[in-house]
Amino acid sequence: MKLDKAKKRIAKQISKGFDGYPHISLAYFGATADCATEVVVSFMSAEGEAPQQQRFVSTQDVREDETIQSVLVKIIERANANTVTEVAGVAIK
Repeated sequence: MKLDKAKKRIAKQISKGFDGYPHISLAYFGATADCATEVVVSFMSAEGEAPQQQRFVSTQDVREDETIQSVLVKIIERANANTVTEVAGVAIK
């Protein structure tokens, strides 16, 4: 899947807002606010449950990595997520 297409599909899911569970949250982390080298995907199947997390790490910006963005799209699709959220910005780790 092309990078632009993957990013648009993720953005479209995020723009829908909260629509119940299952819920997937994306959080980006990096050494600087300009380069996210890690993304954490949190999955919650129901309210009050502990989230399951999966991390993807890269030496480059994960937001510009076609493989990682395509995997995020596949995770969202396979989880049949009703809600996708994204933590704004890049958290410094």
